[in-house]
Amino acid sequence: MNTLDRSNPLVMEPSTPPLNGSGSARAEASRPPLGFYALVLTVLVVLAFVAGLIPRWRDRRDLNELTHQLATPTVITVSPKPGTPEALLALPAEVRPLVEAPIYARAGGYVKRWYTDIGASVTNGQLLAEIDSPELNQELAKARADLAFSEAALVLAKSTAARWQELVKTASVSDQDAAEKQADLATKTAAVESARAEVHRLEEMQSFERVLSPFDGTVTARNLDVGQLIVIGAGRELFHVAQTRTLRVFSHVPQILSREISAGTTAELTFTEMPGHIFTAKVVRTAGALDPGSRTLLAELEVDNARGEIFAGSFAQVRFPSTGGQGKLTLPSNTLLFRAEGAFVGVVGADSRVELRRVKLGREFATSVEIVDGVTSADRIVLNPPDALISGTQVQVTAPARKEAR
Repeated sequence: MNTLDRSNPLVMEPSTPPLNGSGSARAEASRPPLGFYALVLTVLVVLAFVAGLIPRWRDRRDLNELTHQLATPTVITVSPKPGTPEALLALPAEVRPLVEAPIYARAGGYVKRWYTDIGASVTNGQLLAEIDSPELNQELAKARADLAFSEAALVLAKSTAARWQELVKTASVSDQDAAEKQADLATKTAAVESARAEVHRLEEMQSFERVLSPFDGTVTARNLDVGQLIVIGAGRELFHVAQTRTLRVFSHVPQILSREISAGTTAELTFTEMPGHIFTAKVVRTAGALDPGSRTLLAELEVDNARGEIFAGSFAQVRFPSTGGQGKLTLPSNTLLFRAEGAFVGVVGADSRVELRRVKLGREFATSVEIVDGVTSADRIVLNPPDALISGTQVQVTAPARKEAR
């Protein structure tokens, strides 16, 4: 059937074909131009270039910063601390007895017996030992016999001189003979005096057979035994006696503190073997002049030892109170740089640059030193400065490491 049934909805009318010219124009109009693609491509290339350049720039910046950090020395700084107004300066000291004496023999012979040993307390004149000197006893007996002979001769010379003096008055003898008798009397008198002096000398030597203590004290050494031969002049010490109830303490005071030490100054005396025990000592005298070798002043102190707690010969530490620390600062000893011109410290300024500043030193302590002039409490001082440190050096300050608690 040629005729289309329009009433049938299933039958579709053929569409009108589009015109060729108008369709192609629309397609070309909806297509983007070539410049747009070029612009997009350029943007993508720029973004890729920037994306690759930024990491390299960051790496270069980090490298420059790292290089600068490595080239800049890193230091730790400390600030000066004020000195203690009543600082105690500890100095080494030597403890000696107030009086001590080595006892030698004045009489030769053999040790008969001894009565005191080391550690014994003795009094003045107490018998320590006896020496048997048979040769000395024989010499004394002979001297006494010689004295008796001289005295008998003197008696005869006196009577003879008196008789001849009477005979001169009657012209029975010459004056010359009388003068000779008077001279003989004078000779016999001198002989008696000489013999008496010899006896006295030997008696004194015999008294040295008894070895006596020269003062109250303690026997600190005994170097003899029964039967031992004692030779005069051999230099052998028999006993050593020391007076230890009061002890003398000797200490060398540095020159910087010497003006503060005088007679009457009190000090604290301590011993390593008696921690926490402090003894009070007093300065009794000083040398009055500095030792040219050590530039120190020798000070002598006395300490009471009635309880016998301190041993003579001990090593001690004496602490003198000092008021010279007021207004002065202290720094650790490892902040100092010693140059030919003197002592210097490195002071870090606000611009992190170092200034080498000369300082004047005071007293030296165990780990610190007193600074008399050159720094203030607000300065930042380089700790452990290198020897090559110079003024103007750029540094980087870091905080000191804290010790971990154990």
